[in-house]
Amino acid sequence: MANHQSAKKRMRQIAVQRLRNRFYKKSARTAIKNLRAMTVKSEAESFLPKVISMVDRLAKKNNIHRNKAANLKSSLMKHVGRLA
Repeated sequence: MANHQSAKKRMRQIAVQRLRNRFYKKSARTAIKNLRAMTVKSEAESFLPKVISMVDRLAKKNNIHRNKAANLKSSLMKHVGRLA
């Protein structure tokens, strides 16, 4: 267990960061799920930039790997492109 004041502070900071990371990751997953469920092309096209922004933010902060972010964005753009 933490003995020094700085170690205790670091543990508090990590706990806050973990909650924040979980929130951002879950929000992005929900947005991706909602985008994939959309069937109207105009709605999906207007929502796509928001989702891509969320994915980019996760990759920038190393919550997900940059290659995973690229694969996600690619598959989402293909999905929106295929909508009629």
